[in-house]
Amino acid sequence: MSEFWQNFVLTFVPLFIVIDALGTLPIVISLSDGMTLKERHKMIHVATFTAIIVGLSFLFFGQFILQVMGIPVGAFAIAGGLVLLVLSIKFMTTGRMVDVVKEEMVAVVPIGTPLTSGPATITTLLLLATQFPMYTVLVSFALNILIAWGIFLLGSKFSHFLGQGGLSAISKVFSLLLSAIAVSMIINGLRLLEII
Repeated sequence: MSEFWQNFVLTFVPLFIVIDALGTLPIVISLSDGMTLKERHKMIHVATFTAIIVGLSFLFFGQFILQVMGIPVGAFAIAGGLVLLVLSIKFMTTGRMVDVVKEEMVAVVPIGTPLTSGPATITTLLLLATQFPMYTVLVSFALNILIAWGIFLLGSKFSHFLGQGGLSAISKVFSLLLSAIAVSMIINGLRLLEII
């Protein structure tokens, strides 16, 4: 195996795991509940664009930005976890995370960041950039984002297949899983800060 392909596999796989488009899909479906197809596609495009901007910004300027602002990566992870936790609690108590009319805001937070390009993705990008050639990390990140975009666009097909009752059940389950993801982010942040 050539050095490029070896580096590609070693950068693609960790990013695929942390971006976790398949795990995020049920949350995308529940957040787009009540939207038209046009609104859903707009939300997915904005979310993907947000994920690209956040990922590339931190890939090229992440360590510098965090150092200048005096923010440890662990603190960033905790903040992302708290945002997700608040949204999941709101969903469990009110049945909605946000108003449907604000699909662009939903796309930016939580889908674009911290779910797609969140603390785990940012941390992984920062670590990979110190171990592998930048162009390899860029190719792996771009391909993973393209895969996530495709999976999110196919979400409507899952929606038609499962029906309203199935989606409602999945939404309830995944609101709990979203809470678990949030707590996991917070715990990882505390570990990065060496608090626990």
